[in-house]
Amino acid sequence: MTEVSSADWRPNADLTAIRARAELYARIRAFFSESGVLEVETPILSRAAVTDPALASLSTQVDIAGFGPKRPLYLQTSPEFAMKRLLAAGIGPIYQICKVFRDEERGRRHHPEFSLLEWYRPGWDYGRLMDEVGALVRLALNRPTMPIERLTYRDLFRDGLGLDPWHTEVDQLRRTAERAGLRGLDGLDLDRDGWLDLLLTQCLESRLGRGRLTFLCDYPPSQAALSRVRTSGEVPVAERFELYIDGIELANGFGELVDAREQRARFQGDLAFRREQGRPEPPIDESLLDALEHGIPDCAGVALGLDRLLMIATGVEHIDAVLTFAIERA
Repeated sequence: MTEVSSADWRPNADLTAIRARAELYARIRAFFSESGVLEVETPILSRAAVTDPALASLSTQVDIAGFGPKRPLYLQTSPEFAMKRLLAAGIGPIYQICKVFRDEERGRRHHPEFSLLEWYRPGWDYGRLMDEVGALVRLALNRPTMPIERLTYRDLFRDGLGLDPWHTEVDQLRRTAERAGLRGLDGLDLDRDGWLDLLLTQCLESRLGRGRLTFLCDYPPSQAALSRVRTSGEVPVAERFELYIDGIELANGFGELVDAREQRARFQGDLAFRREQGRPEPPIDESLLDALEHGIPDCAGVALGLDRLLMIATGVEHIDAVLTFAIERA
């Protein structure tokens, strides 16, 4: 039997961090109240789960009379699907502060249960949403003059590693990783996006957001996730952005995909990849697809990690320092 320390009842976060979270949430709510964005709440449990191969869902079961046979209910990795159903119902601009859950995530900046701010702006493109994200984060950190820059994914790789992520083959990406001195590459079998992600996280991320807010935008179409793909430029790009401060990824935003047929095809592609990898195949969210079929307005949306934002605001190095009780003490 594992011994439980007599100190395990105590919170991980100190009073300063607990107060800082309360103040942060108050500033966020005031920001959206002044902007006319409605706070909403959606279920944590769902009959469907995210299909993204990079995410692992947690599940439970509920025994309710009339609900039908006992079956898994999935804890949300994001409130995105339910919030888009609200958009289809004509609710207008909305935001939510909520708990989300992801399995297989634990570390200095990761926790299986964490706090997320997510919001959607009907009628906006993702460029305009980046402006609003920047304004909110400046306010949250009380850094009103913090510089803001936008950097495309393609330019980051061309300037930082001398390669074009749209036209570089897997073998060259592996050689780039070897030249960069990355360890554990022997026997590593990644697809093209896997190598790009490895190079991004291990070679390029640490330089992003140094003394500024850096929006990394216009991702390869193969990394579009739930975003639209724009084909009007030199190369097709996913209308996706991520926000970095001090090398920490804080937010992931999209010019949202609103085409039900394309969204179903992407879900099915995710499941096929999971099947190849021997990973679980969760049920597709048919309610979201029905909402897309009904029609949601063109919009932009973003999810921002509040625990990481709080880490930056309070100057701590480990996520546990801003959590009342980390999972080991929960």
